[in-house]
Amino acid sequence: MSDSVDTVQLAAQTPEQAQPYRELGLRDDEYQRIRDILGRRPTDAELAMYSVMWSEHCSYKSSKVHLRYFGETTTEEMRAKMLAGIGENAGVVDIGEGWAVTFKVESHNHPSYVEPHQGAATGVGGIVRDIMAMGARPIAVADPLRFGPADADDTKRVLPGVVSGISFYGNCLGLPNIGGEVVFDRVYAGNPLVNALCVGVLRTEDLHLAHASGTGNKIILFGARTGLDGIGGVSVLASETFDGDETGTGRKKLPSVQVGDPFTEKVLIECCLELFREDLVVGIQDLGGAGLSCATSELASAGDGGMHIDLDAVPLRARHMTAAEVLSSESQERMCAVVTPANVDRFMAVCAKWDVLATVIGEVTDGDRLVIDWHDQRVVDVPPRTVAHQGPVYQRPIARPESQDALVANGTKALRRPATEQELRDTVLTMVASPNLCSRAWVTDQYDRYVRGNTLSAQPADAGMIRIEGTSRAIAVATDCNARFCALDPYTGAQLALAEAYRNVAVSGATPVAVTDCLNFGSPEDPGVMWQFEQAVRGLADGCAQLGIPVTGGNVSFYNQTGATAIHPTPVVGVLGVLDDVDRRIPNGFTAEGHTVLLLGETLEELDGSEWAHVVHDHLGGRPPRVDLAAERALAVLLAEAATEGLLGGAHDLSDGGLAQALVEACLIGELGAEINLPEKLEPFVTLFAESAGRALVAAEPANVARLTELCRRHGVIFAELGTTRPSEAGLMITGSGQFALTDLRKAWEGTLPALFGH
Repeated sequence: MSDSVDTVQLAAQTPEQAQPYRELGLRDDEYQRIRDILGRRPTDAELAMYSVMWSEHCSYKSSKVHLRYFGETTTEEMRAKMLAGIGENAGVVDIGEGWAVTFKVESHNHPSYVEPHQGAATGVGGIVRDIMAMGARPIAVADPLRFGPADADDTKRVLPGVVSGISFYGNCLGLPNIGGEVVFDRVYAGNPLVNALCVGVLRTEDLHLAHASGTGNKIILFGARTGLDGIGGVSVLASETFDGDETGTGRKKLPSVQVGDPFTEKVLIECCLELFREDLVVGIQDLGGAGLSCATSELASAGDGGMHIDLDAVPLRARHMTAAEVLSSESQERMCAVVTPANVDRFMAVCAKWDVLATVIGEVTDGDRLVIDWHDQRVVDVPPRTVAHQGPVYQRPIARPESQDALVANGTKALRRPATEQELRDTVLTMVASPNLCSRAWVTDQYDRYVRGNTLSAQPADAGMIRIEGTSRAIAVATDCNARFCALDPYTGAQLALAEAYRNVAVSGATPVAVTDCLNFGSPEDPGVMWQFEQAVRGLADGCAQLGIPVTGGNVSFYNQTGATAIHPTPVVGVLGVLDDVDRRIPNGFTAEGHTVLLLGETLEELDGSEWAHVVHDHLGGRPPRVDLAAERALAVLLAEAATEGLLGGAHDLSDGGLAQALVEACLIGELGAEINLPEKLEPFVTLFAESAGRALVAAEPANVARLTELCRRHGVIFAELGTTRPSEAGLMITGSGQFALTDLRKAWEGTLPALFGH
């Protein structure tokens, strides 16, 4: 250190110097609290650290009080499945035989609106590094997406860029994209949701956590150089609403979006895996939101001492950067490791082997402070927990919106329904071609779904499934959320999202074991939004408790609104399932002629919030379908037993679009026809388009039907035989709705997105 007055001392000597804390997103009381913690005003570098780490995106200051409910509802039996849970970079569950799986979903919403390609690409890169930081090899990604109206000009700007960003980054990494969603609704105009999920596998003994322990251990930054791209990036963008200007030029804050380099991340993955294999790492943290501010403060606060960082040692790719910029930069493809002195040389040799830049930037100290020097000046001297874990916690006002009663009262009873066979036929074709139900092949064909050769199923399957390399075991992943249901009743809507993802995993033959979530909501400063959030969290937590599977982690994304218009509450739920024998997986759709088609589960007259009401009448109102999680669990157990016994030739979940959509997709996926006789309990329209939960369409060889129905009775699952699969040229025949040639169905199903977005 120089004999001159350092920056920290200067801050103590100039208490009245004005600082731009409001411009950095801090409130008056938050700035005063920082001064109280430090006993002085912060330096510019400290102010930058606190501002990004206390942002909504990083600190969860509006959601913490509600997220605690997940812990309160997690039983010891559920907790026993987790090796790492909420608060870690990603959740980890033990799946037996020495194997563990880690998975997580996060948001990159606002950056993907500002710069669709790079925003989406770096969203993939960030979630992959979260998985790497747990000691795992990333093996697959998925992407739940929400956009404005499919025919809107801005959707035509945003969607192609988002899809190209996801495909560019994931394809270059060599990670198969095995699932996700593409949903269109006007509420996402100007505020798309780009959520990214990654799943990884590891041996249980290879689990790594983010902590800096061991006085004298070295802090090594490795990966890409630090630049000006992403200054404040997602940590600032995700903590501010968009103003009313949907051109993207009228934002209150426009920090630069990070720039991704997947080839750097690819070698970083292999480098990390070798470092883990050689046991060269004490603790590790990826650099995502808030960059070095996050990595250093979180490692130090989770450790047993302090930390000293020499910021001059950080490799830069831009000249004349300030300490605050170096600490706030969200440049991609960077990791921070804690390494014992004895292992530093070997660590550096492994990095050199993979041509990964690595630099010792500091060490663990025996104090309790995070101290950072820059250009012979002390620029940071803070208690690390106050930065990383002791930020503001708000009890935001909560109020059920006054408009909610009118919304619920406005059901679908008065809407005109198709009455004749021709009207039913026309409705089926209209629905199949609608943007939310049509084929996603225009999107998913841009992703490599089968790279590395372990993918067993991907889109359009209900759940993506991938083999754990070198074993006969597989994992299945599905993500779901019907935000219209959540708008009508956020508690029930969250449980319906959970139930659908759970069911999608179950129809693959896998057993659901864990949950991750990405909770996308409007501004927490709106009491109505906070009511939606509280209800959704409670619904999801209570639902997981009933199903006996834990929430292992996830993400909260607030401020998803433009001006005063918030998105529908969109708690995206990801469910992970495990299959012990890949040969026992259940194919999606119909797979052979002459199979008996059965509908499992009970159909009720539940059309409020349905895709039919949305597509045909542009209507939202009423009450969502009821949730029976005991029935969902019984159906999942039944499907797992049927898979083990090899009873099913195919299965398909029923959700958006109801039975009609499931029948069409089952036929088109399998290139088979079917003759279907609808049960007489309800009118044909209701049977075809109701979106009751807890249902699945299955097909079985006639010789297996008696055993299958025996299992249904044992587990209390309602069933009805619908008909038989037929050759493709026979098409789909539905009593009361007419005959559909597969060529007509395929033209309707596959033509929409290419017509909208080009070939």
